[in-house]
Amino acid sequence: MTEFRENPLPGLIDHWHAAPPVMRGILLMCVATVFFSAMHVLVRYVARDVPPMQIAFLRNIFGVIVFAPLLMSSGLAFLRTRRVGLHAVRGVLNAIAMLMFFTGLAMTPVARVTALAFSAPLFTALLSVIFLGERFRIRRWLAIIFGFAGTLIILRPGMIPLDSGSILVVASALIWAVTMIVIKVLSRTESSFAITAYMNIFLSLFSLGPALWVWVAPPPEMWVWLVAIGVIGTIAQLALSQALKETEPTAVLPFDFLKLVWATLLGMWVFGELPDLITWIGATVVFASGFFIAWREHQERKRAAAR
Repeated sequence: MTEFRENPLPGLIDHWHAAPPVMRGILLMCVATVFFSAMHVLVRYVARDVPPMQIAFLRNIFGVIVFAPLLMSSGLAFLRTRRVGLHAVRGVLNAIAMLMFFTGLAMTPVARVTALAFSAPLFTALLSVIFLGERFRIRRWLAIIFGFAGTLIILRPGMIPLDSGSILVVASALIWAVTMIVIKVLSRTESSFAITAYMNIFLSLFSLGPALWVWVAPPPEMWVWLVAIGVIGTIAQLALSQALKETEPTAVLPFDFLKLVWATLLGMWVFGELPDLITWIGATVVFASGFFIAWREHQERKRAAAR
């Protein structure tokens, strides 16, 4: 007689919900780092045959397709907003940052790109002081200074040639930091679901023009990887968002450093790229500085809530 086994999925779901929120957040953050690193490697791989601007557009389109069932199941009422203009500004900035990042990724080793991308929280902290009027004390200012020093350690201007790809990645981190300021403003009145939905819509819209400008017919076998980039990128974003919902950011942010580990391993396997020790040192300094700033902000919020 044929033996039928009970479906283990409900049991796994029960175990998942029974796990502490911190554990769920950490696991989701680890999943996000794997998927982000895989997407970056695929972008670099596909960029040999497809222009980065076209890859960015297709990543957004396939991302919208993946996100569409969630939109339909939740209804469209959450899309009502009085801040379409600010959503559009965020979309323009995001599109520029993504196009620059993908272009830099096509030119620069994956691990180096990942290390430089850790500078985005430093730019965000600096811009929060300028545009949001946030006040930092000496320790957070020192963290920002040390973080940018770590970026210089990675770039080593004057010691090694300063390649265009690295410059584009740092510039994309700066623009991404501006979008984080816009998100902070939007979050005062908009739901995270609406912010994510409008991001996908406007990213697809604003990346279309640059894609058409450089459009080529991808080789048939590349379509599998282009679809994978969109699907993997969307899963990574959703895993990251849910990780931050499960628990405090300071509990999961240390695991974001795993992106450099995965990027190094995948870069070695696919492209034979191996980052040197100085890149690791610089990345550690940048990441530690960004984490310290996030931790200090968390402490300030706790003190404010206790008053």
